[in-house]
This record gives sequence, C-alpha cells and structure tokens, in this order.
Amino acid sequence: MSIWKETFTLNTGAKIPAVGLGTWLSAPGEVRGAVKAALEAGYRHIDAAAIYNNETEVGQGIKDSGVPRSKIFLTSKLWNNDCRAEDVEKALDASLRRLDTDYLDLYLIHWPVNFASGDSRFPQSPSGAIDLADIPISETWGAMEKLVDSGKVKAIGVSNFNERRIDELLATAKVVPAVNQIEAHPWLQQKQLKGWHDKKGIHITAYSPLGNNIYGKPRVLDDPVIQEMATSVGEGVDSAQVLIAWAVQRGTSVVPKSVTVKRVESNFRKVNLSDEAMEKLSSMDKNQRYNAPIGWGVDVFDTSNPEAIKAAVAEYEKTHQVKK
Repeated sequence: MSIWKETFTLNTGAKIPAVGLGTWLSAPGEVRGAVKAALEAGYRHIDAAAIYNNETEVGQGIKDSGVPRSKIFLTSKLWNNDCRAEDVEKALDASLRRLDTDYLDLYLIHWPVNFASGDSRFPQSPSGAIDLADIPISETWGAMEKLVDSGKVKAIGVSNFNERRIDELLATAKVVPAVNQIEAHPWLQQKQLKGWHDKKGIHITAYSPLGNNIYGKPRVLDDPVIQEMATSVGEGVDSAQVLIAWAVQRGTSVVPKSVTVKRVESNFRKVNLSDEAMEKLSSMDKNQRYNAPIGWGVDVFDTSNPEAIKAAVAEYEKTHQVKK
C-alpha cells in the first residue's frame, strides 16, 4: 500500500502536504515519539499549537527524526490570551523557542475568541467565568501580517472561523488567510463553508477527522456504515484510512492525531475511494460538532442561543471555581 504524497497549493504558492500529524491531546511523554515515528514514516506536515502544551516535545521529535527542517511543513497557533497586537510576536517567539526552530510554515489564530492578556491561558473573572477581552480582529490580524514581513512565518491563517468572521477580517486585511483549520468529517461536512473558501482561495485543513472521544459522544470512526465501507474498499483497510481519504479527495488537508506508532503509520497509508463511496460518505452529514466551547461565553459558530450560552457559562463557573 502506498503512502500519502499529495499536496495542496496555498494562495502563497507554498505547498501544504495533504496528510499531517495532529498533536492535540497528545500528552507530554508521548508526542515526541509520535512525531519522530511520523516523520520516519514519510509525513512532512506537523500540526502544533501553544495551548497543546507539548511544543517542546514536538521540536524534539523533529530533531530525533533526522529529517531536515526545510523538508517539514510546520504549523502552530496563537492562543486566545495573546491576541493584543503587542502580545502576538512575543507569543510566536515563545512557540519558536519551544519548537527549536527559527520559522513556521504556517501560523494560525487558534480561535475567534479573545481572552484577557496575561500569563494565564484561561484567565477568570471573580465568578469563575472566562475573562474575555474586546479586541478587534483588525488589531490581531495586523500584527499577524507583520510576522510575515519579519520572515518568522511563511504564511498566516485562522482556525475555527466562519464566513462572517472571515469577512470581518478581510474588511481590513492586506493579506488573505492562507488556511482556515476547522473541524470536518462526514458527520460535520460544512459544505457551504468549504465552497465559500474555495471561491476565496482559502485552503481548509480538517481537524478531528475521526471524531474524538473526550466529550462522550459517539465517534464517526465507529459508524458501522464507515466500518463496512472500509471492508469493501480493500483487505486491511480500516475506518480511519477511509475518513482520511475522504478528506483529501474532497480537497482538504487533514491532521489525524495518534501517539501509537502503528496507528501513526497506518493513518498514512493511502487508499483511494470510488465515486460511489465518496457520494455515500457525503450523504452522511448530521451537523455533529464535537468541539464547540460555548462555556467560554462566546457563540463561536453563530449557532447557539443565549440561554444555552448562559447555561454553559454557569456550568463552567461551577467546575472552574476561583480559589480564594
């Protein structure tokens, strides 16, 4: 079985490998070996973020692999408490130090949500709720644009932005985002958003392509229809490989996460889906979103009503009480 060598061309002219290794929820002590194994298996795209709290090990895994930095497409992300103009470059520099590199191929605004600046990744008000800040996207994006000029990043983009939020960004932008990284899988296809991005020339990277199990919801990976399809595609093909192939064949790059060497290697084995299989998968959309942090007090995707947000914030306060 062959491996994934496909790439997509960004609006900067750079090529992003179609399949990368995600490092979200990869614990310290695990991610270093996973990154090394991925690069040794042929991956050339590693997706990191400051908030994952494992950038140091990601950098160590890159060094351990022996693969030249110039051959790797490395992404990281700006966290919510570093969105003021004066904080953006400092946050990037900290990520570069942890990753032990002098540049990123792609730097993303992680969420369209602004927390209060400071040392705390999750600053709280006295009630225990997230301490939010009112920072215009023009301020943050303007600072991101300067990073490109500095040479510390080759491309900039966003993550978890919808059309409205990107339109707001574009109103003052000099640089169009190269990428929007969003949750996408057959249960959450976001077809309209993808079509809109295609017209704008903004590439989509899909995260959580297999679903995830931290919220106690059924995983798309375990859908019996997808499992049956994997069996029909070929001997030894599994559901994860089908889901990764679906993402690539619809025109998105994808960053499945694993820290198990055999799974890291397995996810990188290429399978080809027939038109019939693609059509069947494309009919499975149920708007099942795993990652919607309304407990922060923000309607990130413009899909939640005020009562639901209020209840989620109250639950956050209950479970994140401020120590006195």
